Amino acid sequence: MTSDLPRAFWAALEDLPPLAVLRGVDCDRHAADATGNISQAPEAVFRPATTAELSRIMATCSAHGVPMVVQGGLTGLSNGATPRAGEVAISLERMNVLGAVDPVSATVCAGAGVTLQRVQDAAAAEGLSFGVDIGARGSATLGGLAATNAGGLNVIQSGMMRAQVVSLEVVLADGRVLGHVRPLAKDNSGFDLKQLFIGSEGVLGVITRLCLALRPAPGPQQTLFAAAPDMPAAAALLARLRRQAPGPVTAFEVLDEAIFARILEQGHRPPFAPEGIQVLAEVETADPEPLQTVLMQAMDAGEISDVTLAASGQQAAALWALREGCGEAVAAMRAPVGFDIGLPVAAMPAFLEDTRAALAEMPETHPAVFGHLGDGNLHYIVDTPDHARAAEIVLGAVARAGGAISAEHGLGREKPGYLPLVRSPGELAVMRGLKTLLDPAGLLNPGRVLPDETTLSPHPLP
Repeated sequence: MTSDLPRAFWAALEDLPPLAVLRGVDCDRHAADATGNISQAPEAVFRPATTAELSRIMATCSAHGVPMVVQGGLTGLSNGATPRAGEVAISLERMNVLGAVDPVSATVCAGAGVTLQRVQDAAAAEGLSFGVDIGARGSATLGGLAATNAGGLNVIQSGMMRAQVVSLEVVLADGRVLGHVRPLAKDNSGFDLKQLFIGSEGVLGVITRLCLALRPAPGPQQTLFAAAPDMPAAAALLARLRRQAPGPVTAFEVLDEAIFARILEQGHRPPFAPEGIQVLAEVETADPEPLQTVLMQAMDAGEISDVTLAASGQQAAALWALREGCGEAVAAMRAPVGFDIGLPVAAMPAFLEDTRAALAEMPETHPAVFGHLGDGNLHYIVDTPDHARAAEIVLGAVARAGGAISAEHGLGREKPGYLPLVRSPGELAVMRGLKTLLDPAGLLNPGRVLPDETTLSPHPLP
């Protein structure tokens, strides 16, 4: 690949260390994120190892009008890190220094390129834990997790990534460095600017280093798998466990009939004959007997028709393998399109009924739903040749139900055109104002998150 970047641009950066720059075919592995439906090799890949290197690279891009796309572990699912033609990639994979865990303040400081798994392991070695967990823990990086405000499996107990960040450092599009990485639990010295950048998907600045809050290590967990007749019954079970379980509910996952049937087609074996909505939940308690009593009460109330408690760690892992089989099930579909949505739990039954009825009128279209019922986050997958119509149906219904068109995966390049469904013109104006203030030339992650100002209705992926 021949770069179209000007000679003066390269001359300004010619003394960067060799590991800091990739060109030509070496850029190919940076051509797409995990979404996988589009691919575009960047003009070049910059891999700074320090904030100073990153600042200089971004200042040079700004001076020469070179657009940048920010990349972490490339595990995103909205094409936010997939380059567009003419962009250079800023990869944070070499900013991977992990500090020592401070057991007194229960914090750890780390570079944006440190993987989630490394933080989890370091915390566990000190008898602590980190509040966010996702399936891609071995490759997802902290900068990406913060930039997308990642959620995952433990939001019901620990909150989103936003709740774990004590402080951070960020580099703006023109190379200016903002913020401090320090373990201050209380700091009301003016605006809390870090909250602007958490969840902004890199359109306002590049997160480089973070100080993270850690938590006490969780106690023994009881893992249960149950069959509920429908989603309202599953929600009733969740409410019961929150009220009556002998410990906090740390996870509460649901799988509808359609996705579970596809999981079983991949060779997974259920603990009992599947029926209705499958529930996978965890409760923090050492004694299973009080939990068994609560589950029997749920069965008497008609909230579940069958249930099993894992008797060992191996059995718990086997139950979680059913939930993790969702990825295999989706990959086996002919033409899936996924919607990562947030809804008030009370609105879910009507939403599911309405969308399924509308999708049933489309030929060769089959919905399947799974997700984190405990925090109102559903992954609504539609196997259909008509992605645009499916998006109109699902996201339109989300907006009418007072929900979110993106619960944890971000908007990326996939959903900016749908943002006016759930954000008012005033809110969009403020968002654009912040973008103009911090990145007036629009060089940082262009085409992500914010819709074009002329957008009045949703449009498909560019």
